[in-house]
Amino acid sequence: MIRHTFSILQGIGQKIEKRLWESGVLTWNDFLNASDISFIGIQKKNYFDRRLSTAHRHLEKANALYFTDAVKRSEHWRLFDVFKKDAVCLDIETNGFMPESGGYTTLVGVFDGYDYQCLMHGTNLTPDNLSKLLSGYKYLITFYGAVFDIPFLKRSMPQLHVSMPHFDLCFGARKLGFRGGLKKLEREFGIRRDDAVTGIDGYEAVKLWEFARQGSSEALDLLKLYNREDTVNLYNLAIRLYTGLREQTGIEDYL
Repeated sequence: MIRHTFSILQGIGQKIEKRLWESGVLTWNDFLNASDISFIGIQKKNYFDRRLSTAHRHLEKANALYFTDAVKRSEHWRLFDVFKKDAVCLDIETNGFMPESGGYTTLVGVFDGYDYQCLMHGTNLTPDNLSKLLSGYKYLITFYGAVFDIPFLKRSMPQLHVSMPHFDLCFGARKLGFRGGLKKLEREFGIRRDDAVTGIDGYEAVKLWEFARQGSSEALDLLKLYNREDTVNLYNLAIRLYTGLREQTGIEDYL
């Protein structure tokens, strides 16, 4: 989808983007190869050519960081098909308080489409370990993570730096008209989770951590399973939302 995207150019919104598609300019290469585009002045066309050439070079090198700022945050979903093999889904659990009030992250779960890993407070969850783990990926997928998970991690771990493009599924779902949390969307899209954690929510996850701190291995195992299901299901949901968002643009009508 990113190669069909012209809204990365300052002054081009989705209306002009669609007008480009309607005129047969469907990709960056189409734009660069066009000697003239009637509704774009020659000086602006030359400037846009330079910008698109730069973006093309970075895309060929799979330099995802370039697109963190080059693409509007609300449009980071357009990068999913290019970087999905280098994507990581992330979900955190906390002790129920904000960092300024004694809050901390209890678990960080990550899933790359193949493997799930969990970092836990008091054992292997450190800024260095999390930074090292995330450094192996180029694209971040969360649910409401732009508002909660990532700010929480950064406030409780000031050394942590997360700058890769970020597909927040919560806001992607809202663009498609869906409302509600992750579990509601899972049901709507037919995504199942393990029966053992069906019905567990964030509040109960906090209680499970407290029981785990008191020595309950059963509670800890259940909390880890709950986090695993939250994290792993993000990938399947991302595929469905990306497909819907791509269709919503109307690009398929011109291909």
